[in-house]
Amino acid sequence: MGDTNLILFLAASLVVIVAPGPDNILVLTRGMTLGRGAALVSAAGASTGLVCHSLFAAAGLSAILERSAVAYAVVKYVGAAYLVYLGVKSLLDRDAFALPEGGVASPRLRSVYAQAVASNVFNPKIAVFFLAYLPQFADPATGGSVAGRLLVFGLIFAAITWAVFSLVALLSGTVGGSRYAADPGSPAGSAG
Repeated sequence: MGDTNLILFLAASLVVIVAPGPDNILVLTRGMTLGRGAALVSAAGASTGLVCHSLFAAAGLSAILERSAVAYAVVKYVGAAYLVYLGVKSLLDRDAFALPEGGVASPRLRSVYAQAVASNVFNPKIAVFFLAYLPQFADPATGGSVAGRLLVFGLIFAAITWAVFSLVALLSGTVGGSRYAADPGSPAGSAG
């Protein structure tokens, strides 16, 4: 991996990561509604999902999604169904954002993490994106394992995503916490 290749990869990755998408919007809304802690956990979950996509790309599993309309559709509809499930669940669970006695919200961080991982893993666009994006930087002419280079670039992408999303989490958690601090019944409370 040459220095120029790595610099191009880092710059292009940063542009892609800061562009609005489901994962950074998830982190942003978690910060605004549940505080910094939940937003940071969501950032870690989204990045964990990217690690999974990196492994899938290196193992060639993402290629199956790209070539099989049926496999792509299955992952797409499972992902859509999961998002609908999350939306319905949050609408039906009136206590999901209620503050317990003492005014401190305590979201189930395991659940927040699992939702962020699932949101990322079940997004087939990420698998297809990794298939189109990562090989641009893993030139087989440089020798060595292409799968290994795909994995390394995928892990670097996941690490950059974690750093950027953590910043989004801290900022949105701070803004959300201060915005709703005057309202003790607010979902943000002092969860961050």
